[in-house]
Parts: sequence; structure tokens; C-alpha cells
Amino acid sequence: MASTPRLRWLIPALLLLAWIVIGGITGPYAGKLSGVATNDNSAFLPASAESTEVNNLLGGFSDTDAVPAIVIAERPSGLTPQDSAFLAEATAPLAGTEGFAERFSPPIPSEDGQAAQMIVPISTAGEPADTVEKLRDALSSPPDGLTVLVTGPAGQIADLGEAFGGIDGLLLLVAGSVVILILIVVYRSPILPFVVIISAIFALGLASGMVYLLAKNDVLELNGQSQGILFILVFGAATDYALLLVARFREELMTLDDKYAALKAAWRATIEPVAASAGTVILGVLCLLFSDLNSNRSLGPVAAIGIAASFLASMTFLPAALALLGRTAFWPLRPKHTDSSEPGSTHRFWAGIAERVAARPRVIWIVTLVVLLIGAAFAPSFKSDGIAQTDYFLGSVDSVDGAEIQARHFDAGSGSPTWVISQQAQGEQVLDAVRGVDGVANAALVEQAGQPVVVDGEVAVQATLVDNADSLAAQDTVERIRDAVHSIDGADALVGGTTAIDLDTRTTSIHDRNLIIPIVLLVVLAILMLLLRSIVAPLLLLATTVLSFATTLGVSALLFNGPFGFAGADPVVPLFAFVFLVALGIDYNIFLMTRVREEAKTHGTRDGMIRGLTATGGVITSAGVVLAATFAALAVIPLLFLAQIAFLVAFGVLIDTLIVRTLLVPALTLDIGKRVWWPNSLSR
Repeated sequence: MASTPRLRWLIPALLLLAWIVIGGITGPYAGKLSGVATNDNSAFLPASAESTEVNNLLGGFSDTDAVPAIVIAERPSGLTPQDSAFLAEATAPLAGTEGFAERFSPPIPSEDGQAAQMIVPISTAGEPADTVEKLRDALSSPPDGLTVLVTGPAGQIADLGEAFGGIDGLLLLVAGSVVILILIVVYRSPILPFVVIISAIFALGLASGMVYLLAKNDVLELNGQSQGILFILVFGAATDYALLLVARFREELMTLDDKYAALKAAWRATIEPVAASAGTVILGVLCLLFSDLNSNRSLGPVAAIGIAASFLASMTFLPAALALLGRTAFWPLRPKHTDSSEPGSTHRFWAGIAERVAARPRVIWIVTLVVLLIGAAFAPSFKSDGIAQTDYFLGSVDSVDGAEIQARHFDAGSGSPTWVISQQAQGEQVLDAVRGVDGVANAALVEQAGQPVVVDGEVAVQATLVDNADSLAAQDTVERIRDAVHSIDGADALVGGTTAIDLDTRTTSIHDRNLIIPIVLLVVLAILMLLLRSIVAPLLLLATTVLSFATTLGVSALLFNGPFGFAGADPVVPLFAFVFLVALGIDYNIFLMTRVREEAKTHGTRDGMIRGLTATGGVITSAGVVLAATFAALAVIPLLFLAQIAFLVAFGVLIDTLIVRTLLVPALTLDIGKRVWWPNSLSR
């Protein structure tokens, strides 16, 4: 027995030491994830996609290891010979060097004489973004009055890489600062916020190390979007779990004098809802494994690893730190031992809210339901049929500005051709069909020495589109080309190229959205039934969470289509928002209802709800605000996708926290009464 006091501090000390070692090993990988991430859409398409098949066949017809950068130059008063000479002389030293093809096209003047363009093939074998930067540096000092920009697929890859470059530094700085500020306000302590943040940092290091190894060894595909979501998810989840444990620890310190006994009681009371919460999110995001799009499918395990690391750090490192710090963690407002165990004695504000909800539950849930339904009514107006890649960016970037200049003076699709592969015998028929499609500027068979190039009995048609290759109009043209050539008997024609890749990505995203949303609902419902040992309560919680999502989508549609002026959204935006909002939003209902069930065993359902809402109101609200703030931090990355996800999840979490969990669920539970637990024994 004499060794027990020593073990009480020795075990926590060893846990802290273990996490310091883990953090030292895995922490640096958070800054290395960008090195194993790819942002090329073609890498995320399934092998069965038509554009993927074309890409695999193009080796004999074109240099498939190169992606075009388009140098576009404009002088509204008319190009001078010196302008054309500058383009040729500035780029000539780059030809054949690392990352560049042996030959570039000469400057091609526009018909109006105000612009010129060059096609500069960039190798995909190295770092295309770095190669584009070399090209831009070489063209950085044009003659006065001449605008020179690098656009095309390679230019866009470079601009995406630069945008995602803020993930390692700016995003973490903003998210960490916001969390620390909120925690200082919540705890009014200079110590505890940093203990919680250190826990989150250790979780991020562990998650980053695991994801890095998996991506490095080609087990999963990582892109900048998944990387940003991983960082935010770990910070938000780790802080949420920490808030729940710390709140219960503080509560137990008021009824138990011994800090170790208080921590033990708090840990035991917290582990079930936190484990259920983490399990719900993990299984929810793993539903993305059913996706055909590799980028969606890879986000599932990436996010799951992040949540698992957050759970592990919050339930091991944080308790160890609290065990050693005890009441000192809350300095200067250390919780004092008191004889009162009533939640209302320390949570007067939330006791008042609970009493008001209990006084008129039916009125409250009807009014709340109507308000949410009004917002949800606008959900069908949410535009998520896809956007042009040039709309991905918020603010001005060279690839977008250059594409606009190109569209003013050239066939906008030049430099990014659409390819059609067909059987040799039907080659001329396929060529005629392509030329007859509205939106095709010109088309020709790939030839060598005046004869069509034939590879394994197949020929290739190279088509230039009227519209920018990254636009939705160009995708519509590709659909018309496919309709035209697929109807030719025996041609076995396949259509690919940059625009076709974008089209197939959009089509696959829509398929994934329609498939995965029902799967997530079934998985979350099954988890809730197992956790609450009930049928009615899980159906109630899931229905309110789905309503919350619909309201979020409706309000977002009004703002995105109106004041924000967004061009639309990628089909994956509502899918990701749904997965995160249902999985994360259900967390707060889990935190609430597990406490209500605990209290209902002793005090009955009505008093159990009042006591549960009183006890958890403050901590769940704080957790929701923290999670909303961390997701909102994604908006610092100047990409439309992340800005939309940031708003949807942040706004949705606040609705879940402040309205659904505070008013709707408690009022419905109180009105239904003990039948909410059916068929659990509590319903009898």
C-alpha cells in the first residue's frame, strides 16, 4: 500500500514523458505533409473513368509526362517586335533544363495583334509548381506596358500549391490563436488553455506522422484540402474532448477533496461519451471509403486518424497533466471543495435555461422547429453542380487573370486540347463528328510525316475548344463530343484531356454525394441506438441533426448566391459538410443525452433532462464555439472550396450547439417524456 501514493504521480509522469517522446518523433511531420500531397485532379479519378483510360492511351500520341503552361502576353495598343523578342529570349535559356521540355512553341500572335501566347510543356515528373515559378521569374521584367502572365493547367497547379502553402503556417497559427483566446475566456486561467493546446499539438503530431507514412508509401492519396481539414479537425476535436473532461474534473473537485479521486471519477464519467463521439465521427468519415473519387476516399482514413489521435491524446496526455497539476490548473480561480452536488448550484445560467424549457416544452419545440424549417426551405437553391477551376480561387491569381486575357484574344481552349482516341478505320468519321460539335474551334488527326499516327490500331484526334478548358461551358462541349463519337459503330471512341478530367471529377463527385449520405445516416443511427440502448431517442437526435444540416444549407444558399457572390459550389462541398455536420453535430447530442440518461436513472426523465442540460450547457456551448472557430479558420486559405466548408461547418455547429441541443432536443424530450427511451427500461 505504501507504493500507491508514489504510483499516483509516477504513472502520470511516465505518460507525459511518453507523449513528449511521441511528439518529438512525429511533430516535424506536420510540416512535411505538403511534400507528399498532390493537387492534380487526374490523380484522384478512378481507373474506370473515361478520361483516365484516355490518359493511359496517350503515350504513343503525345508527351503525357508534360502539362502545358501557357504564357500569355497582352498590350492593348498592339504588340511590338520587342514584345515578341522578349518572350522568346526570356524563355529560351529554360528549354531543356530541369522540369522543361526541349522545345517551346514560338510566340503566337492573336488576330487582333494585341496579344501573343506560348505553349511551354512542364514535366510532371518533378515539382511542376517550382518549375512554373522559374518560368514566372524569367518573365518578371517585361517591357513597359506589356502584361505577361503564366496560365494553363501548369499555372493553375502552381497557384493551388501556393494557396495550400499557408496550411503549414498561417492556418495553424490562426486556429491555435483562436482556440487559446476562447479557452482563456472560458477558463479565465493562463495555465489550462496551454495544457489543452499542447494536448492538441501532440495529437496533430501523431496524426501527421501516421498520415505522412501512409501517403509516402502510396497507401492513400493526400491533397491540400484533406491536409487542411486534418489540421482543423484535430484542433477542434482534441479541444472539444478536453473541454468535456476538464469540465467534469472541475465538477468533481467541488465534491471530492482528493484530486486523484476527482480525476478518476471525471475520467470514468467522460470516457463513454467521448469514445462514443470519437467512434461516431470515425465511422462517419470512414463512410467516404465508399467514394469512387480517390480524393474523397482518402479523406476518410485521414480524418479518422486525426480523430483517433485527438481521442488518444485527450484521454491519456491531458488526464496525466491534470493529475499532476490538480487544482493549480485552474489558477487563479481554483475550484473549492463544497458539500453541494447540485448542478444548479454552480451553473445558474443554464439552470435558468433548463427551467424555462421545462416550463413550456411544446411551445419551444414548435417555434424552434418552424424557424429551422424556414431556413431549410431554401436548401434546394444551394448550387452545387460544379464550378470552373478558375473559380476555385478567392482573389486574384495569375492563372485566372491569364485565362481571362487568353479568352479575349484566342480560342480559350488552345494549349489544353481535348483528345479523342478511336479505332483507325473510323478515324475520319470520328474527326468529322468532332468538327461538327458546337463549341469545338478546330480538330485534326495527330499526324507524322503527313500520315495519321497509329498505335495498336488506334488513332487520336486533337480538338481545341472555343471556351476556356477549365470552364463549365467547355465541360458541356466535352459531353456533346462524347455523345457524338460514342454513337459511331465500331469506333470504340474515348474522350479525354484536361476538360474531360474536370467533367469526370464532377460527375463522380455527384455520384459519391448521392451514395454516401444515406450510408452515413444509417451508420450514425446504428451507433446512437447502441449507445443509448433506445430506438426513439436516436431517431429523434438524428432527425434534428439532419434538420440542422438542411437549415445550414438553406441559409448558406441565400448568402452564397447573394451577398457572398459565389459562382456555385463543387458537388463535394455539401457531401463534406454533411459528413462533418452529422458526425460532429451529433456529438453534442451525445454529450447531452448520455448525461441525461445518467441523471434519469436516479431522478426520472424530466428532472434528468433539467439536470443534464444544466450540467452540460456551458461545456457543450464552449465546445461548439471552439469547433466553429477552428473550422472558420479554414477561410484564411484563399480557396472557394475551403471557404465554403469553413462557413457551412462553423454555422452548422453553432446551430447544433445553440439551438438544437439547447432548445429543440430538450423540449422534444420533455414533451415525449420517458417514452423517449423506448424500449429501454427507463421508458417504463
